[in-house]
Amino acid sequence: MRNNPILVLAAVLLSSVSLPITLTGASVALVEIASDLQADLAPVQWVVTGYNATFASFMLASGSLADLIGRRRVYTSGLIIFVVSGLLSTVATDIVLLDVVRALAGVGGAAAAASGSALLAASFQGPARARVFGLFGTALGIGLAFGPTIAGVLVNAFGWRAVFGVPSVACLLVLGVVRLLPESRDPRSRRVDWAGTVSFTAGLLLLIFGFVEGPALGWTSPAVLGAFVASVVLFAAFVVIEYRTREPLLDLSLLTTPRFLGISIAAATIVSVLIPLLIYLPSYFTRVLGMGPDQAGAVLIMLTAPTLVLPSLAGLITRWVPPAVIVVLAVVLVGLGSAWLALSGPASTALGLAGPLLTIGFGVGVSTGLIDGVALSSVGPERAGTASGLFNTVRLGGETVAIAVFGAVLAAMTAGRLAEPGFAGGLRVVLWSMTGLALVTVLVVTVLLRAPARTTGRTPEPVSR
Repeated sequence: MRNNPILVLAAVLLSSVSLPITLTGASVALVEIASDLQADLAPVQWVVTGYNATFASFMLASGSLADLIGRRRVYTSGLIIFVVSGLLSTVATDIVLLDVVRALAGVGGAAAAASGSALLAASFQGPARARVFGLFGTALGIGLAFGPTIAGVLVNAFGWRAVFGVPSVACLLVLGVVRLLPESRDPRSRRVDWAGTVSFTAGLLLLIFGFVEGPALGWTSPAVLGAFVASVVLFAAFVVIEYRTREPLLDLSLLTTPRFLGISIAAATIVSVLIPLLIYLPSYFTRVLGMGPDQAGAVLIMLTAPTLVLPSLAGLITRWVPPAVIVVLAVVLVGLGSAWLALSGPASTALGLAGPLLTIGFGVGVSTGLIDGVALSSVGPERAGTASGLFNTVRLGGETVAIAVFGAVLAAMTAGRLAEPGFAGGLRVVLWSMTGLALVTVLVVTVLLRAPARTTGRTPEPVSR
């Protein structure tokens, strides 16, 4: 079939905007979901964490599978799973069913995102490819940035089910043209590391289960302790598998490069502040500050809009300030913003929230895109693809665990209700924890960036002098 690059671009961009909306958008609808389905916080948390966990876990495997059996095929399969899961979410009358289909939606979203980017790479070459991937990143950023605002309008107008239905309908439109997209695969593609995929996914899900269910079941309950122990065992097995297999899912030897490790930690910290705030601030705004869902979504624009404006500014700043320094300053900003927000009380107005939200947003925005380039440049162009996979896994895994941990703190301090009494105090604990995490990250990253470079890889290589 003849390649139609513009059609490929239109299809992938539309689906790319839709995928993150169901993550950030669901955060605005959590209170309504809990009330409508008469569910406590722990099961409601899985609406968000289930999607995020499976998305993070299946991204790498989806990319490998797309190269092996066909990018259009995996893209189509991912869209079908995402659409069906989204439509089932709109008719779910039970929180368990909603949680299950949301986890399936994460699998579909991962397949669509990974294979969609592969379709773009196969359809565009040279300078056009760079421009197209800039648009791809912008589309993901729009979905992330305006997801809460769009969701607030949808919840007010049609109820919480529209948050899942509208993105599904958008992807359904894409499904109508996928047969016109070109098929491609990599003849040199490797087999999928299923052992690594299963052990990593199961370990991550069990770790999240422990944090989400701990406040309700008790931290010493057999189920929670068993989940934590099993998670440790599975992650240990994952490390062994990755070092022993000839074609690993992740090349963990890259983590022995101090600069790459430091930038990866910085990236994980930044999203571990941003994403939990996107998830839980809407409930705080509605339950404690008395905002409506649409107003809560609008206020969050101050947190997310800088991610659309500042990346280009960061590129200009690098003419005078080293990129690694900008990354460290970004972590400092998200830490300062968290502390400032912690000092804001329940009497805060939308205007009073502008300072801390914009400070965090500035830190996130100035590092967006730039931080990826700094990480990949630390390992050399010949390992850029492998490094990108590990870097994004660290970042996605970090944000997923952060959502679960901070949700557990809020659940414990609000008796599983995300409401007063306890919500304002719980949020302060979370925010001060974020501040402490940022401070520790700044110290660790500074040390790692000052460490001497070392070679990485499965076999030692001579050092050039």
